[in-house]
Amino acid sequence: MANNSFLITNVRIFTGEEFIERGYVHVQDGKITAFGAGEASSSPNTPILNRPNHTLLPGFIDAHIHADGGNTASIEQSLSVGVTTVCDMHNEHVNVKKLQKLAAADSSKDTYADFKSCGIAATIDGGWPEPVVTAHDKSEETRAAIKTWPKLSQPSEAAPFVEEQVAVGASYIKLMHESGSGLSHNFPLPSLELQSALVEAAHAHHLLAVAHALTLKGTLEVLRCGVDGLTHTFFDAPPTDELVALYKRNNAHCNPTLGAVGSLTTEGQALQQQYADDPLAKRLLLSPRARDNLCACMAMGKAGGNVANAYDSVPIVVGSDAAGPALGTAYGLSLHMEMRLLVREAGMRPLDVLKGATSLTAARFGFKDRGVIETGRKADLVLVEGDVEEFLQGKVGTGLVLPVKGVWRDGVVAKVWKNVMES
Repeated sequence: MANNSFLITNVRIFTGEEFIERGYVHVQDGKITAFGAGEASSSPNTPILNRPNHTLLPGFIDAHIHADGGNTASIEQSLSVGVTTVCDMHNEHVNVKKLQKLAAADSSKDTYADFKSCGIAATIDGGWPEPVVTAHDKSEETRAAIKTWPKLSQPSEAAPFVEEQVAVGASYIKLMHESGSGLSHNFPLPSLELQSALVEAAHAHHLLAVAHALTLKGTLEVLRCGVDGLTHTFFDAPPTDELVALYKRNNAHCNPTLGAVGSLTTEGQALQQQYADDPLAKRLLLSPRARDNLCACMAMGKAGGNVANAYDSVPIVVGSDAAGPALGTAYGLSLHMEMRLLVREAGMRPLDVLKGATSLTAARFGFKDRGVIETGRKADLVLVEGDVEEFLQGKVGTGLVLPVKGVWRDGVVAKVWKNVMES
């Protein structure tokens, strides 16, 4: 493994919970061994990085991606822009195992983000996400993969299904509850009895049950079934008192994915183009196709559905819903866009958005070794030039992508930022 011990000094620190205006972080063998305000005592032979006018944060956690077909860009491009952990929300087991192996290898800590997964989602015959997947990819390979997806129908199938995902290392369980009514379509839905059984089975394994729903009605239904979080907010109607009450009853979170919703409704296209033209994005996007996808829109929204309806929900965790073929998204960069939308459009405080991209997501999903700059935690870190709060508010900086200047996973600097250890 590459050198994974160093000391960063004279830097503004976001711990995942609060800011330290000027302090230090000491990393030894890939773990944070000390941090705090003021000066640190240096150790012999430890590289020292003096970084005034920079902010050091926990590595970002993208709470929602899709690594379609085992696409390695999902973990490579993500790491390059400071996303040190991705949470895949539906994938065939062969792809899950492939990406888990790549991410876990000591030799690839400088290349790939860590990979968390639900395994495969609880799908039904002809239900979501088959319609959206085949809208973007009609290849024989994709159709063959879809044939392997679960076709759950009875509550008695829930426990065996969850056990299969646990066997492949699932960190949470994903439910699908998409009627298509917000997308001008009509898709088959799982029964509420099946959804309740899936939640119960997930909880029996001490795992979160999270659900996809894009309508108010669908969101209310899965919350009544007891889910712990929504992987999107709905956009077909304003929120209701019952919605808020159910979120509170379940202690549930919401991952709004405003950028993806904006792509569905086409409201986000202008901003997507601006992100694609950002100098840092141009440098770090891995392929011309990735840029083209970021500039386009899925355009599946029903007339009258809009992002404004999504803003009044209960956003807690931050995730992008980035996927290789999904128009309007790009791995890693879409998380930067999501943070911007939550601050500048939804009116969230930068502090709360940064928590949602680090400590809150780690706490919600039970990732106890990351998400916070704290003694004993993994040294998953991202260094950003300037004041990150002011940048998210648009008070400083000329670009849209956070001005990343260094990324570390387990204390190993990402290869695209290796010069940071030499300067």
